[in-house]
Amino acid sequence: MKKISMLLLALGLMLTGCGANESNEANTKGPKDLSQAKIGVIQLAQHPALDKAYEGFKDTLIEAGVKEENINFKNASGDASNCQSIAETLVNKQSDLIYAIATPALQAIANKTTTIPVVGSAVTNFEIAGVVESNDKPGTNVTGASDLNPVKEQMELLKQLVPNAKKIAIFYCSAEANSVYQGELAIEEAKKLGIEAKVETVADSNEIQSKAESFIGKYDAVYIPTDNLLAEYMSTATNVFNENKLPSIVGENAMCLNGGLATLSLDYYVIGQQAGKQAIAILKGESQPQDMAITTLPAKDCKYYVNKDTADKLGITIPKELAEKATILPE
Repeated sequence: MKKISMLLLALGLMLTGCGANESNEANTKGPKDLSQAKIGVIQLAQHPALDKAYEGFKDTLIEAGVKEENINFKNASGDASNCQSIAETLVNKQSDLIYAIATPALQAIANKTTTIPVVGSAVTNFEIAGVVESNDKPGTNVTGASDLNPVKEQMELLKQLVPNAKKIAIFYCSAEANSVYQGELAIEEAKKLGIEAKVETVADSNEIQSKAESFIGKYDAVYIPTDNLLAEYMSTATNVFNENKLPSIVGENAMCLNGGLATLSLDYYVIGQQAGKQAIAILKGESQPQDMAITTLPAKDCKYYVNKDTADKLGITIPKELAEKATILPE
């Protein structure tokens, strides 16, 4: 009897062990109960566009059943070295999924894990950022929602508001790959409109004012894409531009609110919602990042914004057809 009991005990332990292994394997596929999901979030810096990308994502997850207390939000305060340490922390805490807002944040996470699902946003081109094999089929643990600008339409907006513009500056931070990509697109579109465009860059915030001052008398207008550094220090540049009657067309509405003349802007809250829907599908096991194409917001879903205070300073009259469809800032 003692031998039989020991055999039964051993068999029970074996069965228990098998059950544990199956449970662990199932957990690696993502929790079915969203209320138990642990979400890590890393945001490059605090400014309105990135904040909205987080709000849209968070609201979408909470509505789907994720508990807000299970969302571990970290802000790198614009410091790339902070991104690295935050990325390591989120990976070590065994997040079920990590949401990365802006390219340096996404690159930091992608360098720390190849197994935890990662969803990015406020990233213009995931392929150029080096985190996916292609935007159509990522092939890695990374997917997300792009903030690729309607550059063609923004150049047309510049031509509408500054019809006599012959030479413009494309202004951004040289360290941001997404800005370089947008700059290339802007040069192509400006050329189609008969405008000469030249790239002007800064390496850090200390150079912005002096670089902006160097544009006076040299250019007829300035185009600034959704560059993280310029977005954070937008008023530094626009104070110079507006005092010297130099119009600036900018990448998104918060930059317009901070002194830019006008934009056709993405809604970063919607981009966050797109990323949130991708995250939910991954957490539910309905899809995997490697098979989930990067999403983009079409130009028809973007909105026009014009800063009337800036237009008045520049002596520019807002055309009626633009005023009728634009949001006039400041609100």
